[in-house]
Amino acid sequence: MNLKDLTAKILGYNGPPALNTFTLDETEDEQLLASDGDIQGDVVTGKNPRRVVKKPKKVSDLGHFKNLSEEKRQWKIQRDLDKNRKRIEELFHLPLNKDVVVREFILATQPTVRAFLVFIESMADKQTINNFILQPLMLLSNLDRDEGPELNICRKILQSYLPSNQVRELTDFKEVLSEVTVGSTVIFFDGCEWAIAVETKGFAFRSVEAAKTEQVVQGPQEGFVENIRSNISLIRKIIHSENLITEFLEVGERNKTNLAIMYLADLANPKLVKEVKKRITQIKTDYIPETGILEEMIEDHPFSLIPQTIKTERPDRVTSMLVEGKVAILVDNNPFVMLVPAFFFDFLHSPEDHYIRFPYGLWLRIIRIAAIFITLLLPAFYVAIATFHQEMIPTDLLLAITASKERVPFPTIVEMLLMEFSFELVREAGVRVPGVIGPTLGIVGTLILGQAAVAANIVSPVLIIIVAVTGLSSYAIPNYNIAFGFRFMRFFFIFLAAVLGFFGISTGLFVLLCTVVSMKSFGVPFFAPIAPRTGPSYDLIVRHPEWNQELRPDYLQTLDVRRQPNISRKWSRGLSSQNPDNERKKH
Repeated sequence: MNLKDLTAKILGYNGPPALNTFTLDETEDEQLLASDGDIQGDVVTGKNPRRVVKKPKKVSDLGHFKNLSEEKRQWKIQRDLDKNRKRIEELFHLPLNKDVVVREFILATQPTVRAFLVFIESMADKQTINNFILQPLMLLSNLDRDEGPELNICRKILQSYLPSNQVRELTDFKEVLSEVTVGSTVIFFDGCEWAIAVETKGFAFRSVEAAKTEQVVQGPQEGFVENIRSNISLIRKIIHSENLITEFLEVGERNKTNLAIMYLADLANPKLVKEVKKRITQIKTDYIPETGILEEMIEDHPFSLIPQTIKTERPDRVTSMLVEGKVAILVDNNPFVMLVPAFFFDFLHSPEDHYIRFPYGLWLRIIRIAAIFITLLLPAFYVAIATFHQEMIPTDLLLAITASKERVPFPTIVEMLLMEFSFELVREAGVRVPGVIGPTLGIVGTLILGQAAVAANIVSPVLIIIVAVTGLSSYAIPNYNIAFGFRFMRFFFIFLAAVLGFFGISTGLFVLLCTVVSMKSFGVPFFAPIAPRTGPSYDLIVRHPEWNQELRPDYLQTLDVRRQPNISRKWSRGLSSQNPDNERKKH
């Protein structure tokens, strides 16, 4: 008899009553798997029926796929055209799926050859299919089957009778699914053990427009769109180099999302390229729709409030970072391109810094650095001074602030949080309201709320000024993601200032600095070249003239560290060179 039974027998206590908890019943598939030994651990033994450890199930194990014969489960394309068509109907759920078109036709051969093609109506261009596939094969082929076996005829069709720019041979139905679902047309021939995929993409997409989130006064006005091919062409239009490599990858088990990584083979570190491909190819999930989710899958510190990748919609910024040795990641159906690795000072730079003279760019960067400190610390400084350190305020200003707060019934921390949350609500509402009403709502809503709050003696006028300056400073930060992180961290500093004053603010800054210094982006220190200290950089905070930037950043470990020779403006010293390449090697 154990201790529990002995206690119950002596004291008459049977323990706490059992809780009436809800447990989801097993499905028929789960019971079947349990009988096969796929459900392990406590479910089989009965110790804890709420803990279930199951092996993942394949799509082919669900529904009507379990009833398919072994022959139909094979993904190999058959020589029998009828079997291939039946397999296509099963894979695309025909005739239930009305968007998939299967067109049978006969080739103009002697004797004739049966064939059919399959495509998705909403993604393929019908005119291309009619003029460059059906018309040549049905009217112009005139093949003689006496020339050889059927396989040779199929090969001749591929080489001579399909005037398309992209044609590919397929050997199994997995490749067929991948091609058809992205807009291509796949042709099957009777007697052939492979099919032909023809490029016929014709779905609608947005034309190239000006960038909306990274606008500049001077410089190119083009921005990326949702078509990955168009985005690649925008990059290649700027970089005319045979060393610009584009590699395509697919991510997603249930929905294949096309990705492209671009880099300069003679600049980018091969280990960096290998690490990027490794992280992407080892992602196991159903669906990666856009760069934001992909960023969460591949970043080094997923719980950090500071982003570790740069996302931009400007082709000129992508190309400028590619020639620095970074790697660009493009996701289909997304107008933003991700660049890795990212560094803290990259988020302070704007493309316009290089489109204006370097003294003006220096002034803009000073303003942005000041905007970061104001966004992060100004509300916290006000709370700390008003709560703990009134002696630091000049007497006249202290009397003015005290007079404005005389009728306010709330402490300073409550005032600050109330106005900050109100400002964030107005900002979010302005983004979500469609059309031209959004910006108007943000401006009018802020003015009305601020004036009404002061008139109702809920907050003081000085606090309205603090919140307004803080909000304007957050808009001055060029990168949206890191600006959002600073806005979020601002609330932590407000709480620290309300509890510990300046000591709390200094503690928060110390923790933030230690966090940033210890972070890495794809193995490269996030705060380089400051921590750790590396070689000198002439485009960090102070942007030197372009002719003074001879070297690339050494922390990227590029294959070629030199941008230009030591003397790039040879005209200024009366120098000339008959062979620029030799002069470059000499320096």
